[in-house]
Amino acid sequence: MPRKQKDAKFKLKTHKATSKRFRLTGSGLLVRSKGGKSHLRRRTSKRTKTLLAETIPVSGRGIIKRVRRLVPNLK
Repeated sequence: MPRKQKDAKFKLKTHKATSKRFRLTGSGLLVRSKGGKSHLRRRTSKRTKTLLAETIPVSGRGIIKRVRRLVPNLK
């Protein structure tokens, strides 16, 4: 039995590092998490650690465009 011909051009690959760093909110806003959360946190105050946990909306149009290109299936 002959194989079926594929009509699709190609699959878009996701840039995994970008997909782990950025999220889309329900309203479609691109947000990122803050850095500096991995180690050397014993000296930092509890308030600083709490502030590191929140996400920040991305404001630059160029960055948003680049992230959308790197992660086409961002959810």
